Amino acid sequence: MENIRIRELEASDTDDIADIYASIVRKPVDPDFKALIEKHARTENDICYVAELDGRVIGFMISYILTFGFGIEKSAWIATLGVDPEFMGQGIGDRLAREIFKLYKRMGISRVYTSVRWDSTDLLSFFKTLGFDRSKFINLKKEL
Repeated sequence: MENIRIRELEASDTDDIADIYASIVRKPVDPDFKALIEKHARTENDICYVAELDGRVIGFMISYILTFGFGIEKSAWIATLGVDPEFMGQGIGDRLAREIFKLYKRMGISRVYTSVRWDSTDLLSFFKTLGFDRSKFINLKKEL
């Protein structure tokens, strides 16, 4: 996997990312998903990378900076990530995360958060290998 290149997300990567995401969740992506990816590609404070192999996008990580929050200093959040199922388990997610962490560290951001469903054991395991642990925050939800 030495030929994998980690680079910044571009708006032209949207369809590839939507295809990867659809293959992971096993259903078509909502059109809003594509619009959101394009927005992240164009937003300066969002730190988003793709993994590319021979010109083909095979993984992505979407993150952003949160300047103000409830009792939290400037921090980073990983919103979503995905690796083409054909390439899972080969360290691509790890490489994407480590590149993002390096950039955040250079920016002076010392905390990175994410939110994962409690029953997503694969994602929980992945984030644990990156050094994530429970935070002092509780996710709240309201059904409308």
